[in-house]
Amino acid sequence: MEELIKEIIKFNEERDWDQFHSPENLAKSISIEAGELLECFQWNNDFNINDVKEELADVINYCLLLADKLKLDPKQIVLEKMKKTAEKYPIEKFKGKSTKYNKLS
Repeated sequence: MEELIKEIIKFNEERDWDQFHSPENLAKSISIEAGELLECFQWNNDFNINDVKEELADVINYCLLLADKLKLDPKQIVLEKMKKTAEKYPIEKFKGKSTKYNKLS
């Protein structure tokens, strides 16, 4: 993961794009690219895998840039969130269920 982040940063530095990468702009870009990813599935499940790969790569790229900009370790924040989510959704209550944690009776 660290090697990938370094490659992304190098790519952007070579193009002097960091000047455009404020946290706000990166968050906007994540949302825009996520919309483009969703568009791949808009009307049916007959999606083009190459289009999906490209849009998914864009989302991941911007997410990693935002984490780096905010000095956050992607692995650490994902593991922390998974721990928090595991507490809200214990296996014995939620296995095989998509119910929101506050809606399960």
